[in-house]
Amino acid sequence: MYVQEFFNQLWLKYTQLTPQALFIHKLFTECGEQVVNDHIAFRTFDGCAFDLTAFTRILNSLGYEAFADYRFPEKHLEAKAFKHNSDALPKIFASELKRSELSLANQHILKRLIKTASMTELKVSDLYAGRLWSPITYAEYQSLAEESEYAAWLSTMGLTANHFTVSVNHLQNYNHLEKLNQLLISQGIPLNEVGGLIKGGPDVYLAQSATLADQYEERFACGTTALIPSCFYEFAYRYSLPSGKLFEGFVTNNASKIFDSTHRVID
Repeated sequence: MYVQEFFNQLWLKYTQLTPQALFIHKLFTECGEQVVNDHIAFRTFDGCAFDLTAFTRILNSLGYEAFADYRFPEKHLEAKAFKHNSDALPKIFASELKRSELSLANQHILKRLIKTASMTELKVSDLYAGRLWSPITYAEYQSLAEESEYAAWLSTMGLTANHFTVSVNHLQNYNHLEKLNQLLISQGIPLNEVGGLIKGGPDVYLAQSATLADQYEERFACGTTALIPSCFYEFAYRYSLPSGKLFEGFVTNNASKIFDSTHRVID
């Protein structure tokens, strides 16, 4: 599959789950902006046919190479950052949940889930296929979410782009996150406020903001239906390093807060 077709399919699936992304993209376009993607993120589980090792193999086949590794102990995650050999395509941030770090009860839920997965070897098209395993019950979803919102999200949403990210550096009129955030707030878009509306800054060479995930109606194995978080839209501004080159990597403290964009909204 050509890499551009891969991104087209990713965007199609992502916007079906994330109506706010289409609204924001259209808003920027109407403001005369050209939207450029900074990076796209994926989530997965470890120790299975679609773990980070399998993701790496697929991304390598699309011309991507890993350039950095990250660890999030408090969220039980590991991650890799990838960039394309052409440098003209968005970076990719792929993370995986370390299942062995969860409680035994939740490990059993995920083990049973993974056993029902409908693939033995990951394919490119699986990366936007959604849930490739049997649905869990609502009680199981709540159990996972209490310990790991990431696990609950992935168990229901499956394999798909968790978020796309607008490169704020490429915007003309909204190339400052403060002004961009005010635009989104004026349009009624809820933003992730964990750690402040803007995570990071010039001291770490990366500043990021993000929306809160849209809501998606899920039907669970027990027959219960409930609104759960789907995907969100992110905005990143990269600062120049002392060398004059733009910072290309990611910042764990920023990313840890960005992960919270898919947390449930509990009244």
